[in-house]
Amino acid sequence: MGFFSEPAFFLLLVPIVGIAVVLGWLEKPLARYGCAASVVMLLLLFSRSLPSLAFFVCYLAFSLVLARYVAGLLDPGNPHPQRILRYRIALALQIAPLAVYKVGVLFEPDFLGFIGMSYITFKSVQVLIETRDGLIKDMGLFEYLYFLVFFPTFTSGPILRSRTFVKDMNKTRSRDDYLGLLYRGAGWFMLGAVYKFVGASIGQWAMWFLPSVIGTDTALAAVGANIVYALGYTMYLFFDFAGYSHMAVGLGFALGIEVPRNFRAPFLAIDIKDFWNRWHITLSFWLRDFVFMRFSAAAFEHKWFKSAVTTACLGFIINMTLMGVWHGLTIDYVVYGIYHGCLLAGCELMQRKWKFYKKHKRDRWFKVCSWAVTMIAVVFGLALFSGQVFHNPL
Repeated sequence: MGFFSEPAFFLLLVPIVGIAVVLGWLEKPLARYGCAASVVMLLLLFSRSLPSLAFFVCYLAFSLVLARYVAGLLDPGNPHPQRILRYRIALALQIAPLAVYKVGVLFEPDFLGFIGMSYITFKSVQVLIETRDGLIKDMGLFEYLYFLVFFPTFTSGPILRSRTFVKDMNKTRSRDDYLGLLYRGAGWFMLGAVYKFVGASIGQWAMWFLPSVIGTDTALAAVGANIVYALGYTMYLFFDFAGYSHMAVGLGFALGIEVPRNFRAPFLAIDIKDFWNRWHITLSFWLRDFVFMRFSAAAFEHKWFKSAVTTACLGFIINMTLMGVWHGLTIDYVVYGIYHGCLLAGCELMQRKWKFYKKHKRDRWFKVCSWAVTMIAVVFGLALFSGQVFHNPL
């Protein structure tokens, strides 16, 4: 069973949400019910592949052990002389299964892994890092388990943050509070369904049908067909991805968890920084907090570079290259990440150093031109991401 795609999934949501509504109406806690529902849904998700289920269970147990180990290791009351080294080893071990999987699928498409592995790794790594930072002091076993298995966001995000999640799951809401959350969730879910099943379908039709009408008989026609294909793919990806992200938000609200919004009108962005503050927001903010900011802090502390602009530019390139590698180790994804890293670095340089930008950045004509250039850059980037540039499907 596929989440947010197959009829069986939506049929199962009826009793799952129905019971949650009854519990919310009675002002009962939803955490244990939500965790039980998540376990059932994940068992159904992996029912077609027992090896994936076994690997997921092993990964889950492994993550729980590492989280408890790091929490004990970093306990202020029991300092260990090598605790930072051991923490780093634990962090590397937490990332290792995903890294091995990403390398393995290059040689064997059925290499052992499981759907949602990338997103659960983000969550488990975040817990280890914030435990190291002292931000997570006492996360219980059940809280951590529910955080990892929460099914609305399991396969494709949005990426949750543990402290917010634990706060929501332990909150006993009043009837009015829950019904208000449910009402907002229903709106998000219906909007997501329209995005995914109407908007994405139109984008997919445009991507495959219109280029065939234009044809590739001449050089001009081939250019036109490729542009239309890239625009169709951009439309398809946005509505598909935003669609199930919105549905995950709505379903999370019904279970009492305020899942963060993942898209905020990305095609209104006036520069590439603005775009990444609107597109796959939870991913870009996760990378900002746990990669970019940490690299920048280390660079300033150790005085690696003389210029703050150089630090920021290199941080953007490292940040987005890692994002591309996270998607996969193929040339399409890696170049996509490097490309966006260079775009963000260029934007940083322009905003910090270009006097013309500083003089005209508030002018309407400049904003329009900046928006147009940004959209061209975004569409070309998604052509890289889709494989259109390196493996032309037309």
